[in-house]
Amino acid sequence: MKSGSAPRVVITAPHRSCGKTTVSVGLLRALTNKGLSAQPFKKGPDYIDPMWMTSAARRDCRNLDFYMMGDENILRSFQSASPGADIALIEGNLGLYDGIDINGTDSTAGLAHLLDAPVVIVVDTWGMNRGVAPLLTGYRDFDPELSIAGVILNRVSSPRHESKLVKSIERHVGMEILGVIPKAPDQVGLEERHMGLVPVKEDPALAGKIGAIGEIVGANVDLDRLTTIAATAGDLPMVKPCPKRKVEPDIRIGVALDRAFTFYYPECLEALESAGAEIVPFSPLEDSVLPEVNGLYIGGGFPEVFIKELEANQALRRVIKSEIDRGLPVYAECGGMMYLTRSIEWNGLAGQMVSALDCAVEMTSKPMGLGYMTLEATGALEWFNPASQIKCHEFHHSRVTGLGSDVKFAWRALRGSGIAGGMDGIIYKNTIASYAHLHSCGAPTWGEDFAAFIRKTGLTTGG
Repeated sequence: MKSGSAPRVVITAPHRSCGKTTVSVGLLRALTNKGLSAQPFKKGPDYIDPMWMTSAARRDCRNLDFYMMGDENILRSFQSASPGADIALIEGNLGLYDGIDINGTDSTAGLAHLLDAPVVIVVDTWGMNRGVAPLLTGYRDFDPELSIAGVILNRVSSPRHESKLVKSIERHVGMEILGVIPKAPDQVGLEERHMGLVPVKEDPALAGKIGAIGEIVGANVDLDRLTTIAATAGDLPMVKPCPKRKVEPDIRIGVALDRAFTFYYPECLEALESAGAEIVPFSPLEDSVLPEVNGLYIGGGFPEVFIKELEANQALRRVIKSEIDRGLPVYAECGGMMYLTRSIEWNGLAGQMVSALDCAVEMTSKPMGLGYMTLEATGALEWFNPASQIKCHEFHHSRVTGLGSDVKFAWRALRGSGIAGGMDGIIYKNTIASYAHLHSCGAPTWGEDFAAFIRKTGLTTGG
């Protein structure tokens, strides 16, 4: 069965660092400024680019990832998030044809095929003129069945530079040029740090850049033509929608949401809600007490950037440790795990953390775990024993130190680094803390299992 789906377009590039995220953010804000509802999507497991895209579009960006989700869940997520949108904009990752599979099934091109979406290539033209022609010819001809609908020329240095680029494309390629974006001032660019872009949620002042980027992109890209191209996308096969809340919530889960803890997939929060949980935000940076909840979810982020602020909030650290020791169910990922250890050390600074886990964390100059993971349950985790393996990912510039030999682990890492010795998921009482980032599509029972365990435990903070 086919279903009418939102007009859509994939924004990609020949390789990394061509400016496709900046252009995607600018397009989303420019389309929104025109009064259109633009639904953003990001290929891959990344958390940070989607934050920028969410802020630009004022709609939650969804990740579309072959490894963690699979084809059907990609379609499910796309169709569940797209209703009401005038256009869906999907930003690719890596280069158009890059991926793990040598046949490219998991590449951005593979995603465009799956979503039957036209493609627009962003080319960083700095230091290039006539050479743009063979580059675009090669990308167009490599996969003749892929619909490459046009190109956006980025970082064009002058009218003379633009003239050379345009003439080369018109004479040798014939590809439609949808926009020519001049090299913008450095202060308009998106800042990078040790793990990519600085999250827009970490510094509210960064949101001001989105308006400036939107103005530049909107003034130099043919938005009407882009929306016309997006409307050429075909119908998609209908799949069962993502689960929604079916019952009134009977449990409350505190979720750490502030500048230090920002890494959450919307689908994970929605999975908890559909399992009967009310999401109650709290801030490890600013709150002195926990809200009245039955469990905690502490996601990833950059606690190392806020070492002193987190250390200074002794009151909340003591409360969290007391609740964990009492048996309150807690699920913590990466940055959340780091926060639960004794301390974090980074750039000569060391700060005391919750000390619920008997170990410490030190930041490293290079990634200690980077990429996709496959986890297999050890059976030690009472509430989460999936029958199949979990597909997830890790990305951490840190390592755990001072870990005892008697630690219980929830998972064996069949792929990936994990915490130590190919193991991941420290279990302490009713707390599970790991480097793994789960997506509810890759661990489909996670939300229901955690909610059921919280009910079984029957605890409430402050008890």
